[in-house]
Amino acid sequence: MSLFANAYAADGAAASSVTGGIEQIAIVGIFLLFFYFFILRPQSKRAKEQKNLMSSLGKGDEVLTSGGLVGKIAKIAADNDYLVLALNDQTTITIKKDFITAVLPKGTIQSL
Repeated sequence: MSLFANAYAADGAAASSVTGGIEQIAIVGIFLLFFYFFILRPQSKRAKEQKNLMSSLGKGDEVLTSGGLVGKIAKIAADNDYLVLALNDQTTITIKKDFITAVLPKGTIQSL
């Protein structure tokens, strides 16, 4: 009887190691899917939206910067990487285009 019990235990261990390998592969696959759908995909979507925003900027657009400044684009530099932002009639600043977070509807500055 002892030999039969040992053989049965050895057979069960081999079957569980195969099942354990499949479970580990499934867990890694689920982790990769989670990583893709909750980290990579939204990040690439945000980067695409930011790139579209940067390409659509033009003179006269009212924008919001990442620092919280609201102004109107007065001039876009020749290298197309910097722009001059008019905060009011007397104050203008030069900022990098990457710091623009949103284009505001026309008339937003007047309503503030």
